[in-house]
Amino acid sequence: MKRKTLILTGLSLACVMTMSACSKATTQTEVMKNKTESSMLLSYANIASANYTDALNDAKLLKDAIEAFASNPSEAALVNAKAAWLSSRESYGTTEIFRLANGPIDAEEGWVEQAYGALEGQLNAWPLDENMIDYTINAKGERTSGNIIDSTGMFNPGGEESTAVNITTITEDSITALNENGGDANVATGYHAIEFLLWGQDQDYSNFVKDSITNGAMVAGKRPLSDFTSDVNAPRRLAYLKAAAAKIVSDLTIVSSAWSKESSADCSIDTKGCYRAALLSQLKGKDASKNINSIKATKTIFAGMGVFVKSELANERIAVAVLTPSEEDEHSCFSDNTHRDIAANYQGFKNVLLGTYKGVDYGIAPIDAVSKDDKVKLMALMSKIEKKIDSIDSIAKTSRHFDYQIQPNDPQAKVIVKLKNELRKLGDEMVLVALANGISLSVDDVTDVEETKL
Repeated sequence: MKRKTLILTGLSLACVMTMSACSKATTQTEVMKNKTESSMLLSYANIASANYTDALNDAKLLKDAIEAFASNPSEAALVNAKAAWLSSRESYGTTEIFRLANGPIDAEEGWVEQAYGALEGQLNAWPLDENMIDYTINAKGERTSGNIIDSTGMFNPGGEESTAVNITTITEDSITALNENGGDANVATGYHAIEFLLWGQDQDYSNFVKDSITNGAMVAGKRPLSDFTSDVNAPRRLAYLKAAAAKIVSDLTIVSSAWSKESSADCSIDTKGCYRAALLSQLKGKDASKNINSIKATKTIFAGMGVFVKSELANERIAVAVLTPSEEDEHSCFSDNTHRDIAANYQGFKNVLLGTYKGVDYGIAPIDAVSKDDKVKLMALMSKIEKKIDSIDSIAKTSRHFDYQIQPNDPQAKVIVKLKNELRKLGDEMVLVALANGISLSVDDVTDVEETKL
């Protein structure tokens, strides 16, 4: 009986002999546990701060490139704007692991949501109904109309409980009011709105395999420069690009500030650094009530990591595209940059799991508590995943884009399905990682109940 008690409590023999020794041992255990949690959360916060700083800086470069293009539209300036968009996606892609943890990017309740606004849906919502933004070529080969670009006055995007917005002048406020107005697909802001405006359509509505629109396994959307110069709506497209780019910078400024190491003295007046401080239980005075319990925070972070890699990356971004198959459901379908989305999203997960960012060790990480044997198995799984991601990336850069690799007659389709399965298994492994860190999770905790059922 005593032996069983020792195994369950993890206390020393001295703890059994005296109550004072037991109390002391328990206190020391709790202190060490709290130190570990605090250090791991500190690593997490520092990675988030560095990552969002990079994302914001790259967004500013994107904004500059778009403004340069808008002031003097040319093929060279358009190429530069596209390059800036692709670059900005690299740093933003790794930040997505910070979603689903009730953090400043997407918290939907409480003081965090009130302070930062849950801006993820404005930054990266997808897939979008591009017909709401600008023209496309439909299955009949006809140019569509009735969109934001070719309309004026009050514009109603349609959908459930949609409301009309004045778009006579395209501004940050007008496209923000239209974003997801009437439905999730009514996306008007963020990276993918800019992507569509820069590249244009890259799917064939009449026959996906035939590819009669862009014609080529290495060809993305081919919006002509004339759409920004001689076309009657050219000024509106340029205004839209400028508004959308400014909006991304504005939104990322807010999210990045939440992770600032310089905390405001009063979070009710200035929320800079307040989320980071609350996560690390550093808020004082009247703001102390905003501090987040470290165990609760750690559990939410681990669960969010599992849901992201399993239900978002593996299921929504990979499985839906390859099993349908549907080019429309690949993450960056206009630019054909999905191979980089997958790589960056996975890298973000790996960053937090291993406690590193851009080759720098940020200290205590979730994987540190995992047993040697379990760590070997986990790293072996990740190695398999990384080989498949590298394969998708390499082929997309040299032979055929992701939209060709997911076609049923392409041998890569089987590789992508296996990748999906392994990523889902990796998501489930967060239950083991959590347990090693003293956190109890179930498979249900790391699975989005609303994920698409295939």
